[in-house]
Amino acid sequence: MKRWKRIDELSSWPTLLSRKAAPLSSALTPERIGERVIAAGGGLDYSYAAMDADDDTVSLLAGAAAELDLLGQYEAVATGELMNPGEGRMVLHHIARGTPCGPVVKDGRDYRAFYEAERLRAAEFARGVRSGATLGSTGKRFERVVQIGIGGSDLGPRALYLALERWARERGLLGLEASFISNVDPDDANGVLSGLDPETSLFVLVSKSGTTQETLANEALVKAWLASSGKVDPSRHLVAVTSETSPLARNPAYLDSFYIDDFIGGRYSATSAVGGVVLSVALGPETFEAMLGGAAEADRLALEPDLRRNAAMMDAMLGIFERDVLGRPGVAVLPYSQALSRFPAHLQQLDMESNGKRVDRAGRPVAIPSGPAVFGEPGTNGQHSFYQLLHQGTDVVPIQFIGFRKNQSGFDPAFEGSTARRKLNANLAAQIVAFAVGKDDADPNKRFPGGRPSSLLVGDELDPRALGALLAHYENKVMFQGFAWNLNSFDQEGVQLGKKLTAAALAAGGPSDPALAAYVRLLGAL
Repeated sequence: MKRWKRIDELSSWPTLLSRKAAPLSSALTPERIGERVIAAGGGLDYSYAAMDADDDTVSLLAGAAAELDLLGQYEAVATGELMNPGEGRMVLHHIARGTPCGPVVKDGRDYRAFYEAERLRAAEFARGVRSGATLGSTGKRFERVVQIGIGGSDLGPRALYLALERWARERGLLGLEASFISNVDPDDANGVLSGLDPETSLFVLVSKSGTTQETLANEALVKAWLASSGKVDPSRHLVAVTSETSPLARNPAYLDSFYIDDFIGGRYSATSAVGGVVLSVALGPETFEAMLGGAAEADRLALEPDLRRNAAMMDAMLGIFERDVLGRPGVAVLPYSQALSRFPAHLQQLDMESNGKRVDRAGRPVAIPSGPAVFGEPGTNGQHSFYQLLHQGTDVVPIQFIGFRKNQSGFDPAFEGSTARRKLNANLAAQIVAFAVGKDDADPNKRFPGGRPSSLLVGDELDPRALGALLAHYENKVMFQGFAWNLNSFDQEGVQLGKKLTAAALAAGGPSDPALAAYVRLLGAL
């Protein structure tokens, strides 16, 4: 693989490093707000008017993006070059929703055709379940679908389902309600199962390797629950999403199997069968297809060479300015949409598992900080929780707001002269200005320093197309930042050590490591 530069190796880096945060109190003019907007796909716009980078800094960031050849690296990913050196793999999540840089054919397999064939199989299966043509083992229609998975097999699909559940319900498109089991804590699975009827429940088991410990433990619990009813055949209530080489593939213990491969990492897999099966069953195949269309549109826009017209790349480069020039270690993602309640949790994995790395692609220690800590909660709930720290705390935390002009639902009566939607978006507008401008006061306790930067992704309505674009925007942002830091954003070695120690803790006779053994005893796990 080509040796790429890190941003701190560029000749322009010392100049960029000398840049300061631009004052926002006087800069946030209507003209600037109107000018600093970039189309992000799916009807979304990315506004960076309240970010504290002036035009000279943006020009330096544009030069750095060009010198780093961020677009060339994106094209290398999308055309099937080996861009995951740690695992010796291609990175093909873009191909699950389109061909932004043309087809990818390797060893006789057209990967776009493969992913599209799996999408169509999942769509056909979903139509059978939704119509009642595919029934449970006792002849009853399925009424609930439950995804069993963890990490990328749970966070993305769960966030996307919750984002569109109300939208689909309002339009009569919600076929089956969906639930999710992820934690190996049995209280998680039992809490979901307690409200279900075994005869009308369909389970989607998701594990690419077919060996994920937590997922297989939850599968065993679910199978035992199904069998304990004395009525159902568990094999007629379970489908698998896995790789073609896993022990789950073509296994008669499942009603059907759908396939992914090693070239789509878990946190990037929501637009593959990992999300496609459960979302097509619950929300409808057409809903999932529309979501893929929005993601494909955002992918195409991310190929724009002008930074000022490339929302994902601008978001990425401004994030690097905040992280490495201004020294800000975190990012708050604050969707003013209750439907996006689990979207920040998905972004935590996407960003922190991708770019939480301390060595670059050449195995060298990084010289500047890499990925930020990501957290978030929907507004206005967050305003009554942690915004105090964001407004007046000692650390400046860059903020990413997400907002929509319309409701997903129709009932919104006026109260005190305005609807709840108007109140929600008035809160959002007020927070952007309050963070940026602040407020002086003779009482230091009531003084707001301002200068707290934020960006805004805004659209008309959170529908499937907008959601797909939102998902792809962040996937591409994280990818571009990884390229700039010269990281492998597509492996996750950081999760492996804990897995190995867990296996040791569960070994017959207990662990040999005395510290591990002491904690196992303390937790009563021996």
